[in-house]
Amino acid sequence: MDMALYLLAAALIVGGLAGSIIPALPGLPMIFGGIWLTAAVDGYRHLGLWWLLIIGGLGTAGVIIEFIASTLGAKRVGASRLALWGASLGTLAGMFLGIPGLILGPFIGALLGELASGTSVLRSAHVGVGTWIGLLFGTLMKLVISFMMVGLFGLAWLLG
Repeated sequence: MDMALYLLAAALIVGGLAGSIIPALPGLPMIFGGIWLTAAVDGYRHLGLWWLLIIGGLGTAGVIIEFIASTLGAKRVGASRLALWGASLGTLAGMFLGIPGLILGPFIGALLGELASGTSVLRSAHVGVGTWIGLLFGTLMKLVISFMMVGLFGLAWLLG
């Protein structure tokens, strides 16, 4: 039975690493779930509370960074307040609409918000592109944090 649980944990970790790039998968929570499952099956001998708190904190930071990255991208290019709200709402709505929603939601939200503030279509598109750049940065940061979580898991396992 332990072997099946270890295989499930490994599948969660590998799927989570893929989810760090594929927007439809909750990558960081999957990685943490796999690490926690491994620790539980092992009786927390190799990974204790502090390791799990550190790894979980990294995962939480990664989720927060992912959520606000597109908004920060819009802000970086001088987006209006309405565009920032649009990017945030587009990101939130996009989470429920699959991969196209996750890719287009922040862009469309920022674009519509900037248009609502009375700026030109060209300026609004510029803000939308800035939002996409923020989204790409967030994905890169999520990937880095994913590997940090797995690396800390490996270190804790070796030291434990």
